[in-house]
Amino acid sequence: MVEVDQMHFQTVDYVIFALLLVASAGIGLFYAFSGGRQRTTQEFLMADRSMSCLPVSLSLLATFQSAVAILGAPSEVYTFGTQYWFLGCSYFLGLLIPAHVFIPVFYRLRLSSAYEYLELRFNRTVRVCGTVTFIFQMVIYMGVVLYAPALALNAVTGFDLWGAVLAMGLVCTLYTVLGGLKAVIWTDVFQTVVMFAGQLAVIVVGTSKAGGIGEVWRKAINGSRIAGLDLNPDPLERHTFWTLGVGGVFLMLALYGVNQAQVQRYLSSRTEKEAVMSCYVVFPCQQIVLCLGCLMGLVMFALYGEDSPLDKGYVKTKDQMVLYFVMDVFRELPGLPGLFVACLFSGALSTISSAFNSLATVTMEDLIKPHFPNMTEAKATLLSKALALAYGLVCLAMAYLASIMGSVLQAAFSIFGMVGGPLLGLFCLGMFFPWANSIGAVVGLAAGLAMAFWIGIGSFVMRMSSGTPVPPLNTTVLPLFDNMTTTVMTTLVSANTAKPRPTGVEALYSLSYMWYSAHNSATVVVVGLIVSLLTGPMKEKELTPGTVYPVLGTLLFFLPERYREKLCCVTPLAQKSKDTNVQPYQMAKKDSNGAAYCKDDTVTEEQETESDRAQTEKDDLETRIKLPSCQLTAHTVQETAL
Repeated sequence: MVEVDQMHFQTVDYVIFALLLVASAGIGLFYAFSGGRQRTTQEFLMADRSMSCLPVSLSLLATFQSAVAILGAPSEVYTFGTQYWFLGCSYFLGLLIPAHVFIPVFYRLRLSSAYEYLELRFNRTVRVCGTVTFIFQMVIYMGVVLYAPALALNAVTGFDLWGAVLAMGLVCTLYTVLGGLKAVIWTDVFQTVVMFAGQLAVIVVGTSKAGGIGEVWRKAINGSRIAGLDLNPDPLERHTFWTLGVGGVFLMLALYGVNQAQVQRYLSSRTEKEAVMSCYVVFPCQQIVLCLGCLMGLVMFALYGEDSPLDKGYVKTKDQMVLYFVMDVFRELPGLPGLFVACLFSGALSTISSAFNSLATVTMEDLIKPHFPNMTEAKATLLSKALALAYGLVCLAMAYLASIMGSVLQAAFSIFGMVGGPLLGLFCLGMFFPWANSIGAVVGLAAGLAMAFWIGIGSFVMRMSSGTPVPPLNTTVLPLFDNMTTTVMTTLVSANTAKPRPTGVEALYSLSYMWYSAHNSATVVVVGLIVSLLTGPMKEKELTPGTVYPVLGTLLFFLPERYREKLCCVTPLAQKSKDTNVQPYQMAKKDSNGAAYCKDDTVTEEQETESDRAQTEKDDLETRIKLPSCQLTAHTVQETAL
């Protein structure tokens, strides 16, 4: 093995890294000066709802695959074995449910922000609570995801720390502000290709040096790194099939079902069918990414065995092991270290740009536009760009705070992770339980957040008081979901499985981090339903059509219809429009107390021909037959720019 101080970038490595930044900035400039030139909020924030399936799916994947994941997954497999691979079992339901439940609801309501749904379903207070929670979650994390890989790179190669941070932050801000969501999605596509190329290069060269794939597999088996199916149902066990394959479903739902960064990509699709297909395309891509991470970890083990660079003192943390491995393997191949670093920072760029754009969207749509309904389109677009720029500067400021907070950053990672589950629970409460009201939603969200912070902080304090060392910041053991939902909870990992099984509150503190999303979302739903029943459940006539997915109506099909009506289980999902240029449901208006009121759709003679009007009246009659008379009438109206 090579000493760390001998590992430095050569000129060609810097050139390749610079080309990544130039290409990313170039895509942003292209979309700033072509097409509609980002002159409307629909184009800047929603890519004019014109994206096809493939770029959307690759953008979904890039947002999910952050720099910390690229560093963390191989380190996890090197240290603990391939049990982590069973996380892939959660991808099936974790993408199937968003494709056929969340996407139809969001897409047919023609939203821009996922949190608009909360106002349609409950009231404005719930919407603001959800938005503020999301902003808190993302702002805390942005600086960390920018600073952590730069820190690891600096420690191993001597690559200038703040040069990397500033270059990434400024380039990312530039193409996000200039090119809008189109630039973000297409740079994600480019960065996904770079990520695959970098990881494949490391695996191919590393496997060759280890003696071939057969030798890698043999050493992994001999070193007990190939894990079997562990069906232990104990929720306190860090990794079993149940924690990864079942608990992971809720992590995936929090990411791909209700997170604004991903929902925004679905809504930018040309049609609902393409939005659904993007979920299906992501599934095999995620499996490939997971296999690449596991294979890289096995190749590392084949080269180093139990005598790791960490044990030898060549690196200080597990995350630095991957970069050390890359520099060691590529030391005679100039340019390839630069390719992997480009791969690493592509993950960071895709994550951060998605954060900028989604934060600008929710701030504009949820916090500003409702107070300035008469704002002109030009001003709204300019303000959206200013918001993206402001969040870019906030990201750099958070990176600086990350550098001076030291181990407190463990809390920052944990805080980010704790918020994903309660937000998932809030959306599930509204979408699947028609009688849940706004009071129950607010109280449920507060209870879920309180439970998440109680367990997270309690676990941290328990480990500190027991003398268990808390690893420094960048020992992110399992970061695959870190960028958008619940991960990097290394402060919550049981360090010594030989200890007696915890009981009482200690057992709660020892819960596997993979169950956190499920536990916290369930808390929101249970508390929300109880409070709703105590304060007066919502009635059928108070529900906005299209905001409830009829899962209970399907499950309770055996009940007589009059009982299902009492349970609000007959509300249908919004009809899918055959015309991609029309809006299936008019946005329901809400009065001050949050209840939806009926508003007949009026269409002028100038907007449609006589034959079109006749067809509209026919469709209207059919819809009235399908929907309860007290509900809003469904109409198709020409989509207008927000």
